[in-house]
Amino acid sequence: MIFNLKDKLNRYRFSKACKQIFFTPPIAATTDKPVALLTQLQHKDVILFLIAIKTFAIQVPLSKVFIINDGSLNNDDLIILRQHIPIADFYDADQFSDPFCPTGGCWERLLAIASFINQYYIIQLDSDTLTLSALDEVNDHIKTNTGFVIGTWDNQKIEPMNVTSERAQKNNNHVQMLAEIHFSKLEGSENMKYIRGCAGFSGFPKGSFNKQFIIDFSQKMEKEIGSKWHEWGSEQVMSNVVVANLKKAKGLPHPKYSDCNNMKPLVTHFIHFIGDCRFKRSIYAKLAKNEIIKLISEATQILLP
Repeated sequence: MIFNLKDKLNRYRFSKACKQIFFTPPIAATTDKPVALLTQLQHKDVILFLIAIKTFAIQVPLSKVFIINDGSLNNDDLIILRQHIPIADFYDADQFSDPFCPTGGCWERLLAIASFINQYYIIQLDSDTLTLSALDEVNDHIKTNTGFVIGTWDNQKIEPMNVTSERAQKNNNHVQMLAEIHFSKLEGSENMKYIRGCAGFSGFPKGSFNKQFIIDFSQKMEKEIGSKWHEWGSEQVMSNVVVANLKKAKGLPHPKYSDCNNMKPLVTHFIHFIGDCRFKRSIYAKLAKNEIIKLISEATQILLP
């Protein structure tokens, strides 16, 4: 209860500090190429997502946005989102659930990506992200139709699954660690790869994988670790597996792309404000507010004769 109250207070303060996002221009399609952004969104993250997507879209041209409603978005939320993101299509999360995969925990988000991947290059963007400057690597991946994922340490590479399995923390019962430990036991894992990235920011090339790959791997994993596979965090493992086993994919350079624990001034261009550092010292709000001012300023200059 104490955490929930603190979280509500932090979100209220953040929303108050960043309310000018509502005075920034709506997002328009800026490319005729099939490049789409996808997110699964909840009611309490609407203002965060508007900041995330508007700062991102300044740097990366988009033609479509897919918003997966987790079930908590209300009519007012939808009105705001349609006003600010007229290129968005909306879907309910349960439209993408599958009986052979876990339910909840963002699994529907990944399965939604699988549903649209034959039509678009899909970028999965979490609401608690912020773009500060140019994302050249992301645009290069889109141009070459190759995959990417935000990593967790410097010089991180996609590696064989057995290497990950050997390095995994053996006494850690978190679903991600437990899954990594059991990678070496999976049939066919000797020919598979992995990267411990973050599903919050990943790129999936057009036509790069299919839903059956997710189902097959999920069933193998559940056979090894049982109901544990249905816990929060398993979708991130699955997303990382998908990216790592694409024909061509890379981890984005770190800390140019990093979470808020590892960001560096003048070096980091893209930040993921994960839970344990999201509202510490008001850094998120300060940086977001600065970017909103830039968005308003740029829009004003465009309108000047």
